[in-house]
Amino acid sequence: MKSIAYDKNISAIVAIDREYGIGFENRLLCRLPDDLKYFKEKTFGHSIIMGRKTFESLGKPLPGRRNIILSKQLDFKVDGCLVYNSIPECLKNIPTEEEVFIIGGESIFKQTLEYCNKLYVTRIDASFQADSFFPKFDTIENWKEVMSCNKFHDIDEKHNYSFTFQVFKRLKTIKKSTSTSQFTIGL
Repeated sequence: MKSIAYDKNISAIVAIDREYGIGFENRLLCRLPDDLKYFKEKTFGHSIIMGRKTFESLGKPLPGRRNIILSKQLDFKVDGCLVYNSIPECLKNIPTEEEVFIIGGESIFKQTLEYCNKLYVTRIDASFQADSFFPKFDTIENWKEVMSCNKFHDIDEKHNYSFTFQVFKRLKTIKKSTSTSQFTIGL
């Protein structure tokens, strides 16, 4: 795989349950108003990249963000959104200086995790029926939690589940480029 994204500031933002579930029948697993506020605070003013199904679950472009949709459908178009048919095409058109957020769904997270250097994870202290999952990054990748960002939220009148905001940074990545025999290392 060509190492095209290591000069980019790419992050994923996701809410996961105990089994890494992220959704069921193209909907979020539960409603957590403070997690939605956190999502808006982190992504507002930035580009967000999502799959077509995630966009369809939202129903419209999210305001205050450059909405980028990845779709295999060559004729898929949405007013107010950029649409790309491949991840490399999408990533090469993103400005280097900006933090870009991958927001889902399962297939997009799986295909883009290798390009991410930061993860914003909301860990929900519950298990739900789920049919889409986030990759088990903390068992297969080289990630370190940034402890200063760890924030616990208990159950309250607006939240039926406790959860924790966590931020992980990739310690290092090593990718072999297909165009040469060189290795690319990103920190």
